[in-house]
Amino acid sequence: MNTLHINNSIKAQKSALLEHSLYSKVKTIEDLRIFLENHVYAVWDFMSLLKALQERLTCTTTPWFATKNPETRYLINEIVLAEETDLTLDGRHLSHYEMYIEAMEACGADTSKIEHFLSEIQSLQNIFVAIKKSDLHPNIKAFLDFTFRVIEEGKPHEIAAAFTFGREDLIPSMFFAILKNFEKQFPETDLSKLIYYFERHIELDADEHGPMAMAMIEELCGNDIQKWKEVEEVSILALDKRIELWNAIEELITMKVEMA
Repeated sequence: MNTLHINNSIKAQKSALLEHSLYSKVKTIEDLRIFLENHVYAVWDFMSLLKALQERLTCTTTPWFATKNPETRYLINEIVLAEETDLTLDGRHLSHYEMYIEAMEACGADTSKIEHFLSEIQSLQNIFVAIKKSDLHPNIKAFLDFTFRVIEEGKPHEIAAAFTFGREDLIPSMFFAILKNFEKQFPETDLSKLIYYFERHIELDADEHGPMAMAMIEELCGNDIQKWKEVEEVSILALDKRIELWNAIEELITMKVEMA
């Protein structure tokens, strides 16, 4: 087995995401705001997957010791550098999550729910209790619960699978086209930070992080058939959860239209 085999195994899920009817439902700025207010949880938990990999594959404690594989160590630290401290549109350094929050604020989306959710996690000191207590859509709860179950219970190659294959690489391009169209339709709404976020996402995933993540999977699994099977299973489940997340956002947008 190899990453090519995994990509073939998840074709159905990737097609379902690429062809999802959600995209056609995002027609107004209000629709876009609903999308952002619910997609932001996926932006945030992606950072948690990344930091889980950094904990397991590099040394983040003292005293320092060299971890087993320097190439994997390099790959993770390179990705962390860009995801946690990327350059913003105006030349500052922020994580991609913080960039997304600023982009939400610029176009009038509500950030109070995600901020309250994060404060609840800090207060409760238990991510699973915070998810269960939240008033998020059940599909979003299931999406987050899956991510943190993988982080808590998963082996490094399983966490890497959710990180690498569970986050589709076609969707940013799809939304980039939608945003460019919105920029023309709604010139009074500031979408510059959001467009920049997606541009960075596309650029880094295609040119750097995508190939790096694939190399990391190859390194972690090697010739171990059982590890490859576990990577395949987690990848399919992760994409299924992403499809359910898309279903939830579509439902929320549709509910808004019906109530209007």
